[in-house]
Amino acid sequence: MILVSRLAEHTRNAEADPRASLLAHDASPDPLAGARVTLLGNAMQLDESNPAAARYRRFFPDSEKLLALGDFSFLALDPLAIRFIEGFGSIHWISAADYAPPANSLADVEADIIAHMNFEHVHNLRDYCRLVHGRNAGQAVMVGVDCDGFDVRADGQLLRFGFERPVTDAADARASLVALARAPRAE
Repeated sequence: MILVSRLAEHTRNAEADPRASLLAHDASPDPLAGARVTLLGNAMQLDESNPAAARYRRFFPDSEKLLALGDFSFLALDPLAIRFIEGFGSIHWISAADYAPPANSLADVEADIIAHMNFEHVHNLRDYCRLVHGRNAGQAVMVGVDCDGFDVRADGQLLRFGFERPVTDAADARASLVALARAPRAE
C-alpha cells in the first residue's frame, strides 16, 4: 500500500494499466548476491475509509498532512505472484495463495487491541522493547498487530516484534502478548 499524488506519473500509469510490481531487497553490498523479493499484481484504489488506510496513517502519521492537500490517495497492490531471489542462482516463484496470511479476524479487532495495549499495558510495551530489541524506551505506543506480529513506535522509531506462531484472532493475539509479557519478569 502506498500513498500517491494525482500529479505523479506512476499514479496516472496505474490508472491506465493496473499491472504493477514492487521490489524490496536487503542491503547487501553485492546486488547479485543479496536477497530480494518482487510482488507482482494489480494496483487498485483504496478508499480512505478502508481499515488498511487507518492502519497506514498509524504507521505514517505525517501522511495526514498529505491527505489534507486533497490530491493524495491510497493505492494497494493486490498480489498475483511473488518472485523471491534468495541469492545468486536461487530463484523461487510463489503463488499469491501460498503467500497469503492464514484466515484471521485481526483486522476487525486491531484497533481494539491497540487501544487496550496503549491504555492498560504501556509498561509491557516498554518491557518488549527492552527484552527483544535491547532498547529502554521512554515512550512506547503500539501502532499495529497482524497474524505474524506487532509494531511499536518506541521514542519515534518503529520496532517490529514477531509472534512465535501465526495468530488468527484476538484470543490468540492476547495469548502471544501475555507470553511475551511474562518473559521479562522471568529474567
